[in-house]
Amino acid sequence: MITEAAATARAAGCSGTLVVRMDSAFYGAPACSAARRAGACFSVTVRTDPKVRAAIAAIGEDAWTAIRYPRAVWDDQLRCWISDAQAAEVEYTAFTSARGQAITARLIVRRVRDLNRDATAAGQGELFAAWRYHAVFTDSPFTMLQAQEQHRGHAQAEQVFADWTDGPLAHLPPARSPPTPPGSPLPRSAATCCVPPAPWPASPTPKPEAPRSAATSSTWPRAPPGMAAATSPCTSPRAGTASTSG
Repeated sequence: MITEAAATARAAGCSGTLVVRMDSAFYGAPACSAARRAGACFSVTVRTDPKVRAAIAAIGEDAWTAIRYPRAVWDDQLRCWISDAQAAEVEYTAFTSARGQAITARLIVRRVRDLNRDATAAGQGELFAAWRYHAVFTDSPFTMLQAQEQHRGHAQAEQVFADWTDGPLAHLPPARSPPTPPGSPLPRSAATCCVPPAPWPASPTPKPEAPRSAATSSTWPRAPPGMAAATSPCTSPRAGTASTSG
């Protein structure tokens, strides 16, 4: 998928730096290596494990750079809008458990204050600052703040896709719905709307007329060509004629 996406971008005329942005489901050596083989950079959300926590804990307090967002960012866990954050980066080697697949790149970490909303509302102060951390593993050539902002764009794109899926696309008819008959009050199905209309099936071919039985036929059986027809046993004598004995 990554190889095809990068090739499609190049074929469409993208000649600049390609950055494959991925969520934590793709955090692994296969996805990152595929991006590199395709001539692109990778930017993937990191799954927080003990090794990543240790790398974050080793970042000094003076290494953090303040971020002031021009537009507030919604935080799903805090359930509020975030306008301020801090970011830092360290060199990090990932995927060391797989032989020959280790990758050394940049670990960019963004942190936001983890406030206790109930305590804050009650006027209770903090004993010490608590932070929530979001790490990104990337080999992007851009500056730290640029790479961090660019990676966050993938979450915005995913939200747009989710809105489309749960909104307009959820009301489209299924692709395999049967065509709507002409004159039906029901909405036209996908099979009717999305393909050129085909002629409505004609009525079944009428069956050949059943042969006339002896009870309803004036002659039986049918006479061969050039011979007079025999009188059916069920044919009554014509009116006005009398039978003769003899």
